[in-house]
Amino acid sequence: MSAPRGQFSSNIGFLMAAAGSAVGLGNIWGFPTKAASNGGAAFVVAYLFLAFALAYPALMAELTIGRYARRNMVQALRAISTGPVSRFFGSLTGFGGILVASLILSFYAIVAGWMVAHLAEPFAALFGAQEAALWLTENSTQRNLIFTAIFSGLTMLIIASGVEKGIERWSTLLMPSLIILLLLLIAYVLTQPGAFTGLEVYLMPDFSHFTPKLLISAMGQAFFSLSLGVGTMLIYGSYLSQQESLPRLGALVTLIDVGIAFTAGLLILPAMYVAQEAGTQIFAADGALIAGPNLILQVLPALFDTMGEAGVFVAIAFFALMVIASLTSSISMLEVPVAFSIENLGIPRRIATPAVGLVIFAISSTIIYNFDTLFGLAVSISTEYGQPLLGIALCIFAGWIWRRDQLLGELKKGHEDIEHTLFWKIWPWYVRIVCPLLILVAFAQSIM
Repeated sequence: MSAPRGQFSSNIGFLMAAAGSAVGLGNIWGFPTKAASNGGAAFVVAYLFLAFALAYPALMAELTIGRYARRNMVQALRAISTGPVSRFFGSLTGFGGILVASLILSFYAIVAGWMVAHLAEPFAALFGAQEAALWLTENSTQRNLIFTAIFSGLTMLIIASGVEKGIERWSTLLMPSLIILLLLLIAYVLTQPGAFTGLEVYLMPDFSHFTPKLLISAMGQAFFSLSLGVGTMLIYGSYLSQQESLPRLGALVTLIDVGIAFTAGLLILPAMYVAQEAGTQIFAADGALIAGPNLILQVLPALFDTMGEAGVFVAIAFFALMVIASLTSSISMLEVPVAFSIENLGIPRRIATPAVGLVIFAISSTIIYNFDTLFGLAVSISTEYGQPLLGIALCIFAGWIWRRDQLLGELKKGHEDIEHTLFWKIWPWYVRIVCPLLILVAFAQSIM
């Protein structure tokens, strides 16, 4: 017999957990630098539109399937299947989601470990441990293993505590902390020379960039920023009360996610141009803005070094922000395989969590020892191929395979008159036809 399932105790708990899953390192550095490289506000407008035109309908598919089935991804897709072929397809998609979520977490924990190490570095410097501070910022196998293990351990501790006492409690604590730190850092950075040049790049539209490439980039960012395709939102939906209105909660999650992504741009772009004003190189040799780990681990620390004593505290606040963003996303990814282990294999949560977590850490360790070969491959397989294909499959299940009367019945829980709303008139055919086509176009463009 499987253990009793947990449930979110409040709307706020679910919103903080779901938004935390969506808000990760990709939102903090990916969205702002993509915006800066694609016409600033032109990209922002396209992103905001596509977040609701593409990501929100796909999010609703996951939440609705999850709450109806109240099971992990494999069992949920089998529960809405109508025959042996669709059940097989459901099992295949469910296991695919578990594997992709685990693979994403395996490399995500490595990057998050870098953030933990860089958070520790200013403390080491404050106490005069200069050799330790230098070691913390050097890219060594030993350091990467230790801090990946630390971050993985933190993630496991939260998941082992369950839905309400683990995921909900910590998300409710961490997400407000993330927002407060983000706003404080923005307020500080905007007082520095060069900040308003970054704001201008971010907020002033350059419509010469409004091309199919920009739209594809914005489409991908909108879809992936909400953690769609790997079952995290399906699992979180399965822990929702049946009294809640799913369209309203889905809209709120989308608003919070895009709001924090936009707000992160108000920090990252001004900070980059403040760094340039201080003499740090922010453009690569080809003229493109530096992004990704080079931005976080080279450009911004160089900026902090120019701030004197204040730079130490700004660095602590910034890397605390990055660690929190990492942790709120990692707990949702670990919950996907853990929920399967609990419900399909009958393993208690406190045993399933470290067992699954250690397997994923072993994959992380393998990547660390073969970093140049495996890291980029893991990222490509999971995010460029796995997530889009799984996203298309989930839309097919919600739009084509699941019986329409069951779908309507689930949506009416918490929203009795939904069949008379504009949402019901548009969403079913939209998730059936438009969403799969848009995801397929973005997928095809990304691999060409």
